[in-house]
Amino acid sequence: MNSGLILFDKPTGITSFDALRDIKRALGTGKVGHTGTLDKFACGLLIVLVGRALKLSRWFTNCDKKYEGRIQFGAETDTLDPEGNVIAQAALPQRDDVEKVLSRFTGEILQAPPVYSAIHIDGKRASNLARSGAVVEMKKRQVFVYSLELLSWEPPFADIFVHCSSGTYIRSLARDIALEVGSRAHLSALKRTAVGEFTTNKSEPTRTFKNDNVINISKSVITALGMPFFDVCEREKQHIIHGKPLDNIINDKFIREIAAVFCEEELIAVLEKSEDKWKYGCVM
Repeated sequence: MNSGLILFDKPTGITSFDALRDIKRALGTGKVGHTGTLDKFACGLLIVLVGRALKLSRWFTNCDKKYEGRIQFGAETDTLDPEGNVIAQAALPQRDDVEKVLSRFTGEILQAPPVYSAIHIDGKRASNLARSGAVVEMKKRQVFVYSLELLSWEPPFADIFVHCSSGTYIRSLARDIALEVGSRAHLSALKRTAVGEFTTNKSEPTRTFKNDNVINISKSVITALGMPFFDVCEREKQHIIHGKPLDNIINDKFIREIAAVFCEEELIAVLEKSEDKWKYGCVM
């Protein structure tokens, strides 16, 4: 079975889980997982890992993201998206007022995730608790917004571009921008345009996927992931595969605290440095 990644351009109208189900069926394997959920109403880049590449999930998940979103001012929904019920309404803001507050939402900010989200509270998804009628309090957490731009203004709609850290909710951003200008809003459309250095053009429908659609985890992929790498010989490869101590393989030339290991063009492992000692992050 192939091992690698798929840069899938998810259409609106299907969940990330549905997209995985179709890819699993097309490839004939259950060893498939995505690295960051896109809501049903959203579209764009969904990075899907296949086979042994699933071991790399946490490094892909931690990549920053880029989005293009459409805020609809005047009405806030309980889900903060177009599929929810309206829970509050307010007058539309002026463009100048919106532009003035955007700088307050750049850099490191505290953000409360949407109640309807996959975040777990006491072992249960917040969205499931909310649907059961429970009162759910979402604790604010630190996220980082590198760039936030107003692309167009056609009331009640405002199109925005966002470059942000992993864990940032654009639905929450829409809600908070509206509250800052004395209005209410929800996110009516969202497209993820990039995950780290990865982008995608229109992909084939999931039902036509073949193993040829799976991209090998090459040195260029690791570089795009922002991870340094080095090469080892066959003897050192076997040393790593069998989990032996790393002292004789790694030296201090790597300032970064993470490194991928290749033998020729084959990814062997990811190593991490903790307290000045190298350890295995994963072995492929």
